[in-house]
Amino acid sequence: MTQKQHGISSSVSPSLNRGLAGGLLLFLFFVFLFFLSFSLNAKQWQVSPGNGTLQKAIDSAQAGDTLQLASATYSGSININKRLSILGAKTKKPSTIIDGENTSHVITITAADVTIKGLNIQHSGTVLEDEDSGIFITDKGDRAVIEANHFEFNQIGVYLKGPDDAIVSNNNIIGSQYFRVNDRGNGIYLWNTPGSIIKNNTIRYGRDGIFVNGSRNNTFSGNHMSDLRFAIHYMYAHDSIVSNNVSRNNHVGFALMFSDRIMVKNNLSSGDDKRGLFFNFANYSVIEGNRVVGAEKCVFIYNANFNQINDNSFEDCQIGIHFTAGSEKNKIYGNAFINNRTQVKYVGTRSIEWSKDGQGNYWSDNVAFDINDDGIADQIYQPNDLVDQIVWQHPLAKLLLNSPSVQILKWAQSEFPGLHPGGITDSHPMMQPLSSSLTSNTIVSGLIK
Repeated sequence: MTQKQHGISSSVSPSLNRGLAGGLLLFLFFVFLFFLSFSLNAKQWQVSPGNGTLQKAIDSAQAGDTLQLASATYSGSININKRLSILGAKTKKPSTIIDGENTSHVITITAADVTIKGLNIQHSGTVLEDEDSGIFITDKGDRAVIEANHFEFNQIGVYLKGPDDAIVSNNNIIGSQYFRVNDRGNGIYLWNTPGSIIKNNTIRYGRDGIFVNGSRNNTFSGNHMSDLRFAIHYMYAHDSIVSNNVSRNNHVGFALMFSDRIMVKNNLSSGDDKRGLFFNFANYSVIEGNRVVGAEKCVFIYNANFNQINDNSFEDCQIGIHFTAGSEKNKIYGNAFINNRTQVKYVGTRSIEWSKDGQGNYWSDNVAFDINDDGIADQIYQPNDLVDQIVWQHPLAKLLLNSPSVQILKWAQSEFPGLHPGGITDSHPMMQPLSSSLTSNTIVSGLIK
């Protein structure tokens, strides 16, 4: 028995198709009219300065309105609980001041799609435990846009506590210099804020420039950070990008901890005190095209596994890479180790190969020949020997470095390679650094003098 015998048609009739299409077009037309009327009803308000005037204007405005502020001071904290745009005066530098009068948060955002632009935001509270901030965005503040503002005299500059897809860009954030570093707030603090983007901000003083905890799918790009504890500090944050940032004169440049699948690319660490790049329990990440100059340790790798570290330049550090605590399955190749006092510090007996597919690294202290002119040195390179291992484990042994016994030990190891205690081996050391390892960071390389 056929479908038609049951009264069932195997296709929709042309008239029904036309009816469905017409209904859909009518629905879309009404949706268009709704949003058109909504946008036409949105107003722009000129708000007079004074104490409490801005909050009154916020309470009176409708969702979608724009509040245009004057070049003046608006005193008192504000709470934005509807979709609004608050714009400062159109001057070269932010001249519209929002003064929180040293109480709690200067601006609290509890609604989606809020824009804050061109303001001078100052004088939050000073209680770190209360998370006092210049701008505090709750988990209801999805898609907030914080752009081209100046922050000063705040405990925390911008705190993203739970919103999705927020953007913080082109702001100037000056943190505290008065408390102990660990008692100061962060420039930008992110907690559980997936999809948020932090870009092109300038951050100075305070504790950490950008601190992220318990988040994912974030992008930190083009930020300049100086005179801080950590420039960028990752904790339990995954699947994110850290690119084209500049860290100068901080305690540590880029610290990635307990985080997986991070792309760390084309960043600059210049003059950071202790460590340029620091990886602690960071796994499955790509560290590529970065430049570190003048730190105590260019890179410190502690129990970090399955990472790819390539085409970076590590220059003028006390130690190029300090590699320790069972870090395994890392691919390290194409890097340039230039004028570091100790190129590699590795305390262990396992043998680890630092080359991939016939490409090793460049070592400025490697006196080698390349008879066949293929760009690869004719002998393998081992950056540390048995004497290094002894000195690292027993620092007082430095007193014996020039003794005849140590010289005999060095000679014996060179003549009998089997005495080598394991460690780092580069089987394909490069005769010249890759151009990418020195010039990939074109945006920021000119900052090094």
